[in-house]
Amino acid sequence: MSKATGGPERAVNGLLSVARLLEEPRLARLYTFVLRNEEVTIDDVTDGLDIPRTTAYSDTGTLVDLGALTRDDDQKTHTYGAIPITLTATLDGDEYTVTPTLIAAFGRAPHDQDLDLLLERHGLGKLAAALTYAVPYADGEMSERVAARELGLQYAFGIAVLQALRDVVLTMESVDPYFGDIQDAREQGPNSED
Repeated sequence: MSKATGGPERAVNGLLSVARLLEEPRLARLYTFVLRNEEVTIDDVTDGLDIPRTTAYSDTGTLVDLGALTRDDDQKTHTYGAIPITLTATLDGDEYTVTPTLIAAFGRAPHDQDLDLLLERHGLGKLAAALTYAVPYADGEMSERVAARELGLQYAFGIAVLQALRDVVLTMESVDPYFGDIQDAREQGPNSED
C-alpha cells in the first residue's frame, strides 16, 4: 500500500489485503506465523512452516506489497514483522469484525481435516460463525453440545470443528490485538439452553 494514502484509498486497499488473506490459506498461515513470532527471517519461515525458500520469499514479498507485513532492510538478513489488521463490515445493521484470529483459522484449514471440510461444505461465512462459538467454548462458558447445535452442523462434526477452533482461539488470544472485537455467541445467546 502507498504510504502517502489515506481515507478511502487506504480503506479500500486494506479491504483488498484482508480479502486476499482470506482467499489464499498459504498467505494467511504465513501472516499469522509472523504475527505470532513478532520478527522473523526467511530461514525462520522456511523452518517454521516447512515451505521452500523460493515460496517463502515470494509470499513474504506479496504480504509486504499488501501492507500486511513489514520488511526491515537495514540488516544483511532481512527481518519481517506483521501489521495487526482488522476489518469491520456492516450489513443490514449487523456488524462483523475480521481479526487475525479468523485469518489464522482460515490459514490452518488446509492442515486440519475438519476445518478444511467445513470450508469446502459451508464456506468462509460458516467458519466465521463457528469462531463466534469457539470463543465461549474455549473459555468454558458454553458447552460443546450447545455450540454444535447452534451452528447447525451434524453433532460430531460440529464438536470436531469447535475443538480445532479452540486451539486457534487459545493460540491467538494473546497475539491478536483485536481479539476482543470478535463477535461472541454469548452476546446473542443460544435459542435454548440445555
